Amino acid sequence: MSGVCFKIGPPRLVGVEVEWFVHDDRCPERPVPPELIHSALESLPLGGPDGTSLPSGSRLTLEPGGQVELSSPPATGLMACVEDTRRDLTALRAAFAARGLRLTGTGTDPLARPRQLVLDHPRYVAMERFFDSAGPWGRIMMTGTASVQVCVDAGDADGPQAVARRWRLVHRLGPVLVAAFANSPVLDGKATGHRSTRQTVWSRMDPTRTLAPAPDHGDPGEAWAQYVLDAQVLCVRRPEGLPWTAPPGLTFRDWIRGGGERPPTLADLDYHRTTLFPPVRPHGYLELRMIDAQPGDGWVVPAALVTALLDDPLAAEAALAALEPLERLERRGHPERPDGREHPAARAPRSEAWRRAATLAVADPELRRATLACFAAADAALGRLPGAERLRATVAAFAERYPARGRCPADDQLDALRAGTRRTPPEEPAP
Repeated sequence: MSGVCFKIGPPRLVGVEVEWFVHDDRCPERPVPPELIHSALESLPLGGPDGTSLPSGSRLTLEPGGQVELSSPPATGLMACVEDTRRDLTALRAAFAARGLRLTGTGTDPLARPRQLVLDHPRYVAMERFFDSAGPWGRIMMTGTASVQVCVDAGDADGPQAVARRWRLVHRLGPVLVAAFANSPVLDGKATGHRSTRQTVWSRMDPTRTLAPAPDHGDPGEAWAQYVLDAQVLCVRRPEGLPWTAPPGLTFRDWIRGGGERPPTLADLDYHRTTLFPPVRPHGYLELRMIDAQPGDGWVVPAALVTALLDDPLAAEAALAALEPLERLERRGHPERPDGREHPAARAPRSEAWRRAATLAVADPELRRATLACFAAADAALGRLPGAERLRATVAAFAERYPARGRCPADDQLDALRAGTRRTPPEEPAP
């Protein structure tokens, strides 16, 4: 499993997955009929390298609540990723605008609209039943949240770009990414008291599939293998017409040991991995899943920040040093267990730093200091990247507008809510 989930090699490729809520531009509170969304998707100018994707190769999927996700192709470097994704997003926005629809980038749907599945695939029906047994959080996640996911290569076997080092950095960077890009303070038309309500929702779901793997394994591959085996099975694929509901409490390890209705296959294991939602999920590459969706082309900034910090060794070293105080915060909040291992409560996304990031974001002094230091390290890295002048200016402008002032995008939503000026974040033009 390690060789499949952690492809070894020099970091080279970058990709993003950006999710959007679909709103009626004239009456945002009105539910958008699924057939109208499908009509917009079917009108897109498909072509791309394989004839079935958008012009630059991005693929589109529909999420359970009707959110639209655009997944860029792997690009050689940050600049190519930004250019390709922007081109395909332009086509996507135009297709929806032609039908009076807008794509809204925010981590939770801020409007009080009916929350229901628009897809009846057996996977989502089983997922809904699985999560409903533990409260409303799974249903909110499926139908009322959206994100920006940044995908980067796993890394080398050793050296400054070693997999283990990058694995550690992306997890330590998590609270900063939650705080800097928190953009979900409103749900069902009401302020929740959390800058990233989306992150809070994830933290209250099934811990066997949303916590990070145990941090006390030296080998990320081994840690991930144990995590996969210990996670509860969410669904079991069956012939058409039969439900995919899994036996309650069954882990994949139990299934291997004879606990299921039939022996699992390698295809079952592969599918099981797609139902796990930790902050960082390995797919051969590393998929960072903790960032709220952003308005307009705001997704560019987290993509640039993550790539700059991971792929520039000097920036990575500076980021790790800046994140040390957050590590000490975890140790203060959760002392070691009697066996000397790290307390499970210190694991993302339920640890103290992650909790503060979701609630206070960069209004928290320690998170603000770490965030500004990471932006400074990324700025220096982008200054060393040929042709990145415009992108560097975009990242610097975000840092000045938000963390330098103790703010995040969520504060714009809260200001608008208090003023009664708008119900959904504006889609700003590309910088």
